[in-house]
Amino acid sequence: MMSGLLMARGKTGNIKPGKKHILKDFDVGKDSFGNEYIENFKRNEISTEFVGQTEDAATGAASIIVNSEGENVIVIVPGANLLVDSEDLKRAADVICKAKVIVCQLEITPATSLEALKMAHASGVKTLFNPAPAQADLHPQFYTLSDILCCNETEAEILTGLPVGNPEDAGKVGSLLLERGCKLVIVTLGAEGCVMISKEDPIPKHVPAGKVKAMDTTGAGDSFVGALAFYLAYYPNLSMEEMIRKSNFIASVSVQAPGTQSSYPYRKDLPQDLF
Repeated sequence: MMSGLLMARGKTGNIKPGKKHILKDFDVGKDSFGNEYIENFKRNEISTEFVGQTEDAATGAASIIVNSEGENVIVIVPGANLLVDSEDLKRAADVICKAKVIVCQLEITPATSLEALKMAHASGVKTLFNPAPAQADLHPQFYTLSDILCCNETEAEILTGLPVGNPEDAGKVGSLLLERGCKLVIVTLGAEGCVMISKEDPIPKHVPAGKVKAMDTTGAGDSFVGALAFYLAYYPNLSMEEMIRKSNFIASVSVQAPGTQSSYPYRKDLPQDLF
């Protein structure tokens, strides 16, 4: 589960980057889950400078059921995530405004995510918005402040009311989201890869994914978004199609192992032609 805000900067030697390069801003509870969350970040050299622990709520959690095909159903209990507010953003303002990329989503209060997007946008930081869990009544500025909006089929339907069952449907949804003010839209389609569409190139482009045997698709979307943020920050000269192709590959690796964060690969374990 990707919680709060993620700011990417500098160079990294690992898809789970070093603490000088990835910062997360969110709250956890003063409980065993919160302690384990923080320790896991430290083991992976991810900065916890802006991770707060509170006694006012339990650590956010997700109950996940995975079927024999690797598909999942997730129930999210946000908990302490919903306590992240403007004061937390003020404390992280210097980092947000100097980041190369900021990723925002909706596991914290939407107003806080929107404020973070405004801060980043005003400073020329690349904004990547993942509307998850999706809400049908998003503030219009979420679209205009998003350099890239990345959603899956379910999220796309919630946002637009249009069902997505294939790349053609995804292209129609992408066109509608562009009309709302997005610069570039990516609709992820699981095993079918992604569809991208932008104001510069309003013809939908299908970027397929390689075929793999999925064990557990939980966290594949976060894996894709995290990989895309990595490429935006460290390989900005790549074409968007190439960034998406590489991110598809990394997400496809993650679905071949159980769990969420535990399924994400390290750079050393990936083909080096990805870098």
